[in-house]
Amino acid sequence: MKKKSLSVLVLTALSTLGLAACGNQNSAGTKNVVNMSEPSNLLTLDQSKLVDQVSDVTLNNSNQGLLVMTKDSKVVPGVAKSYQVSKDGKTYTFNLRHSKWSNGTPVTAKDFVYGFQRSVNPKTAAAYQYLFDDVHNAQSVDKGKMPVSSLGVKAEGDYKFVVHLDKPETYFKYVATMPPTYPQNENEVNKYGSGYATNSSKQLYNGAFQVKGWNGTNDNWKLVKNPYYWDKKNTKLSTMNFSVAKDPQTALDQYQSGNLDEMQLSGKSQVSSFKGNSEYHARKEAGTYYLEMNQKKVPALRNVNVRKALSLAINRKELTNNVLGNGSVPAKGFVASDMAKYKGKDFADDAYVSSAVQSNLDQAKKLFAKGMKEVGQGKLSLSLLSDDSSDAKSMTEFLQNELQKLPGLKVNDVNVPAKVATTRTEKGDFDVTVDAWIADFPDPVSFMSLMTTDNGYNHGGWSNQQYDNLMHQATNIDANNYNKRWSDMVEAQKLMLNDQAIVPLYQLVSPQVLKNRVQGVNYYPSGGNYDFRYVHTNN
Repeated sequence: MKKKSLSVLVLTALSTLGLAACGNQNSAGTKNVVNMSEPSNLLTLDQSKLVDQVSDVTLNNSNQGLLVMTKDSKVVPGVAKSYQVSKDGKTYTFNLRHSKWSNGTPVTAKDFVYGFQRSVNPKTAAAYQYLFDDVHNAQSVDKGKMPVSSLGVKAEGDYKFVVHLDKPETYFKYVATMPPTYPQNENEVNKYGSGYATNSSKQLYNGAFQVKGWNGTNDNWKLVKNPYYWDKKNTKLSTMNFSVAKDPQTALDQYQSGNLDEMQLSGKSQVSSFKGNSEYHARKEAGTYYLEMNQKKVPALRNVNVRKALSLAINRKELTNNVLGNGSVPAKGFVASDMAKYKGKDFADDAYVSSAVQSNLDQAKKLFAKGMKEVGQGKLSLSLLSDDSSDAKSMTEFLQNELQKLPGLKVNDVNVPAKVATTRTEKGDFDVTVDAWIADFPDPVSFMSLMTTDNGYNHGGWSNQQYDNLMHQATNIDANNYNKRWSDMVEAQKLMLNDQAIVPLYQLVSPQVLKNRVQGVNYYPSGGNYDFRYVHTNN
């Protein structure tokens, strides 16, 4: 199964993910008006085409799907007031409430049929088409072998929407909260053609807010209360002003002067100055930074002892505390902690392999010497690829120093623009690369599927038949048995970490400051992160 993260390799963007942005500073302190700081631009309002976190957060609050994500990895009714799942887990029937688009026309089951079809249609080129892989005929539609009309979705009247899956998918309820599964108005799409959703006036909204003032490229926009939203009585904010803060110090000055109600802190100094303050929030993301080692390109990296030595040489606490200093914490494994739990046990704890994430330089030196002898080499030179942001450079310099403590290892840092780093990683043009993954939904499979042999995001080329078999069991044979499915994935992560398929580094924490006047923010660690529907001010 294909997976696509919302932001990969862009360290500065990932380290400042979170609440969307700032705005009209003349409204500072106004009741039920909030000014937010955003680290990067809004890229699209197209439900099918989003690829970035800012668009995800914006669409999550201006439009609404069948279900809505809340904290603690739970879903609640959205446009669907209720739903049923067949005993075999293959059919989902959603009973829709009577709701409206922002032009006053009804949102019906046909809008969901069209939304699903458009996201799967290969002509749309949706980055998140993989979300629909288990929907009946989806993969044939995506390959152009069948028409979109054959996709396993249908409208039974105006207010019943049915999805047929080829196999049980216990996490489909989470998929039904994501923008590519949102309803889409076919008339609106046809009206604007290629210009659809390229600015705020070329889109309809069925969520708590409407987007205003975005021309497709500008650095500021607004979320304004939607008078047609079905639950408008519980939407308290009238306006959220957003603007892009490209300089952390400027954003901090604006926040401290009261012109901003929120900002993402940048760097150790800013974080340290707010720790202990009631306005400080360490937003733990379902995101893991890790090293991928190119086993296809570098023969020495096929040796498990060499891979383990690289991992053991890195002091993750020093990395998170002294280099990053943004609140991020050492990774417990590949799957992020505090994301998925079963019977009260966190997956990261259940599938923990201490040797894969600990630092032990003496042991690292021994394993490196052993591994190098096994591959018949006396020395090894590796390039370490990452982007060229200041934070990325600081991290790669640290990793270079740590890894070169292994006798006979030479590491060359290669810091290039983020887009170049991403392209090179995707092409396999690297020795070792800094990679990152943020879960699209709170299920371990969002991470685990990446490391199967044929996955496009398994850039290092690690391959293990037992791992593939376990993931096949989890997503097929045991898909409808959560206990077995969980055990399959726990065993798979332990196997992967014992073989040091990757080198987990740290779990991302986004340090945020939020004025105490702003209440009711609902945060969750995966996907769109923030729900502003119930935000209000206390002034």
